Amino acid sequence: MNVPAKKQLRDGFQADVLLTHSYHLPYDQKQIRKMQPYSPIGTLYAATSLRAKQISVDVFDPMLEDPATGILQALQTSRPRIVAIYEDDFNFLSKMCLTRMREVAFAIAAASHKAGAVVIAHGSDATDNARLFLDNGIDYILQGEAEQTLTELCSALLHAEPVGDIAGLVRLDEHGRMVHSSQRLSRNPEWGSLAAPSRHLIDLAPYRKAWKEAHGYFSVNMVAGRGCPFRCNWCAKPISGDKFHLRPAREVAEEMRQLKVDEQAEHIWFGDDIFALNHHWMEEFAAEVQARDASLPFKIQSRADLMSETTVAALKTAGCTEVWMGVESGAQKILDAMDKGLKISSVVTARKRLQQAGIRACYFLQFGYPGESWEDLQQTIAFVRKTRPDDIGISFSYPLPGTVFYERVHAELGAKRNWADSDDLCIMFKAAYTSDFYRAVRDALHAEVSNWHATPSERHAASEIEEKWQKVFALEPVSRNVESTVLSARNEDHSQSVLFPVSELIAARGA
Repeated sequence: MNVPAKKQLRDGFQADVLLTHSYHLPYDQKQIRKMQPYSPIGTLYAATSLRAKQISVDVFDPMLEDPATGILQALQTSRPRIVAIYEDDFNFLSKMCLTRMREVAFAIAAASHKAGAVVIAHGSDATDNARLFLDNGIDYILQGEAEQTLTELCSALLHAEPVGDIAGLVRLDEHGRMVHSSQRLSRNPEWGSLAAPSRHLIDLAPYRKAWKEAHGYFSVNMVAGRGCPFRCNWCAKPISGDKFHLRPAREVAEEMRQLKVDEQAEHIWFGDDIFALNHHWMEEFAAEVQARDASLPFKIQSRADLMSETTVAALKTAGCTEVWMGVESGAQKILDAMDKGLKISSVVTARKRLQQAGIRACYFLQFGYPGESWEDLQQTIAFVRKTRPDDIGISFSYPLPGTVFYERVHAELGAKRNWADSDDLCIMFKAAYTSDFYRAVRDALHAEVSNWHATPSERHAASEIEEKWQKVFALEPVSRNVESTVLSARNEDHSQSVLFPVSELIAARGA
């Protein structure tokens, strides 16, 4: 933690606000294996917003530091009046609402209360489970895009003023009842004009060390935009909803230049939910990067149908080396059921264009969506083999509150409604197959794809991959769920489609 050495005390307090978050990499073994830690950029944007209002801020970053001992040291050093557990809304791991990190948040809240601080929480999990957080030591929850409302709430608390009807605020009244503000989610249309995140408040040296030791180069994260206007019905968007904000291209390019020069960054990860949405902006960005000699290799997340010839050319000019696209499935039926708004043909075209430009094309895939049969899974496997992406990432359908998907299957959910960590891939509703079967397909497909691009010393033996596929074929007939929930074929409007257990469909047919 970086604490200015000569800051004057105010009534025994060193800092007005101690900002932190709950994601600790060593508690997530899958991410430890990958070892690609990134700074909590959303938390640091909140610090920028507070500092702009003359509110003094320290940051405790538990990404690589033990949260149990680290928070105690931070509380002792900073002596804050307020502790804000402000999750990084740009970190997909924070948006997964993992229970192990929830435990960290509750422990931070308990330690902060013991130190005499008021505790504020913001993030996807606190939004989805407000009552649970309020019952575990959180005094105030801020929902939505909360940089501005955080400053409003902190200012009121620091000046002992009444906390008014702040947008997105949730708290308990004197009777222990949960009270929402009149505007359930706050909006921050000015986010795009915020100054850069306050990276100087944390120590980047451990990040640099981790990256250099694991990969031989230092990658730093930044963002060009926030939110996503597309409406895939499984995608949880509790912070920005369907709103989309885009920073000026010149400012994004300048931040890249500063990271290149000041932090010796050698690679950039753009944490945007969707990059290159606006092709005019993309062309302007490429020109601004060139003008500043700011180019660094970077990777992004985007959609296949955004990969036009002009956009791919601009990405190449700006330095892009890797594009991760949400492909999800090789079965058009499943993409339609997801309200993905994507055609398989668009993925084929995007893959070809990126390959011709020398940019790695990688697919996010999703297994287990309601209605996905073995034939659909085989279509996905065949599609991957046909188009040969440079890498794949596989997840399982994960119903989170606020999504159409969740509303369709929430009655099937048991006590477990969140994954413990990012490797806790399990099906929590009545999918067509068991979690073990989907894991077997994942392992086999991952091994096959990795072999396509591996060096001779890294390649799996052909017999090893064959053994993995034989396991899949052996598990398939014994892993079927006869009670699986599927999309009703009788309703062609997928935005209003209905789910029925297979047993009910059989009974309705008199079978």
